[in-house]
Amino acid sequence: MNHAPNLSTADIQRVDAAHHLHPFTDYKALNAEKSRVISRGDGIWLWDSDGNRYLDGMAGLWCTQIGHGRREIADAVHRQMTELEYYNTFFKTTHPAAAKLSEVLADLTPEGLDHVFFTNSGSEANDTVFRMVRYYWQLLGKPSKQVIIGRNYGYHGSTVAASALGGMAGMHAQAGMIPGVHHITPPYWFDFGGDMSPDEFGVWAARELERAIDELGEDNVAAFIAEPIQGAGGVLIPPETYWPEIRRICSERDILLVVDEVICGFGRTGTWFGSDTYDLKPDLMPIAKGLSSGYLPIGGVMVGNRVADVVIEKGGEFYHGFTYSGHPAACAAALENLRIMRDEKVVEHCANEAAPHLQKKWGEFGEHPLVGEARMKGLVGALELVPNKPNRAERFDNVGQVGTIARDFSFGNGLIMRGVRDSLIISPPLVMTRDEIDQMAVLIGKTLDDTYAELKKQGRIG
Repeated sequence: MNHAPNLSTADIQRVDAAHHLHPFTDYKALNAEKSRVISRGDGIWLWDSDGNRYLDGMAGLWCTQIGHGRREIADAVHRQMTELEYYNTFFKTTHPAAAKLSEVLADLTPEGLDHVFFTNSGSEANDTVFRMVRYYWQLLGKPSKQVIIGRNYGYHGSTVAASALGGMAGMHAQAGMIPGVHHITPPYWFDFGGDMSPDEFGVWAARELERAIDELGEDNVAAFIAEPIQGAGGVLIPPETYWPEIRRICSERDILLVVDEVICGFGRTGTWFGSDTYDLKPDLMPIAKGLSSGYLPIGGVMVGNRVADVVIEKGGEFYHGFTYSGHPAACAAALENLRIMRDEKVVEHCANEAAPHLQKKWGEFGEHPLVGEARMKGLVGALELVPNKPNRAERFDNVGQVGTIARDFSFGNGLIMRGVRDSLIISPPLVMTRDEIDQMAVLIGKTLDDTYAELKKQGRIG
């Protein structure tokens, strides 16, 4: 069998089309169009196999906080693999990297989250949440508390339980739903706010949780799960009034608060965690992505003392785990990534330099005739594309087409952004410099202009 590394782009595309089923992909459409072959990364830049350069405006997939190509992580993984490449953490066994990473995470995460259950992804982390939440209430003698409330447009992963917790209708249509999950309106003012001010809407949206608890019965509701900022659902940034009201409701109604930090964690919002940004006190906190900056797969659930004490003292054996939970090489990658982030003050750079500079540029895009709203928190943002600003109620027909057109123009201009419905979203590496942000802003402006011109040509805008 020939594994020659110097295949041409056409050869790689042919092999890929013949054998590789990609995630979240229309396979027939992809095979007609051919895959883009990314072959190298350095800092905020990526190159494809034909030598074209792209500014990575999505940090891989919301995860490469420190950028691409950091040799220190490769060296740390190499050292770990020459010493212990793998051993499991089942059967009363651990290894130094897992033990050390658990200590670092307990110190780094918000107060009271002193334990971690390791997984390999955010999806597995949220499967773990599903199990642990129900287990917790069983141990307390309240087995009827099984319902977990999530939000429409929420995203918590793509395994069966995680996709059920999320609020993506297309995923539910393909796989069905797990009983015991309920969804409420998200804090998406641009779409659902109507005549309310953002602050009024924030309170109204939070009280959707209270209304759902009343409908379902408090004795049946186990937890509320939510991202601090909804990422894959379109970068939905809640009004400032939203989270304080959610905290009140969870506390008064005795339901667990699960804060999904898979995207927001590790600096994305300008603090180490979205829970720090919004002063949340999670009972459970799924993590992944920025934990290793994507250099190796690793995730976990930070478990608050309220839950951990019950599970440890009353639970006996917890029948849950993964072969690669706490994989030594992945733990080594995460430890080195977190060392880099702390030593180089990456989160502080995001909060004090990169985010304010990009937010200023981002706000200026709100003046573009195609943009109905430009919203950003930390280094994650969205541009809502509309046919007739400032009318928020009027949207493009065939939702998603315009977002796809804009995304394709962005790639063609050398900038990776993502289209969600008819918005463009961005989540770049946290290490971006002011000069790199200026370069990115030029590419964003060109993408908006190209999209606007194309839509005028199609007669979709006046």
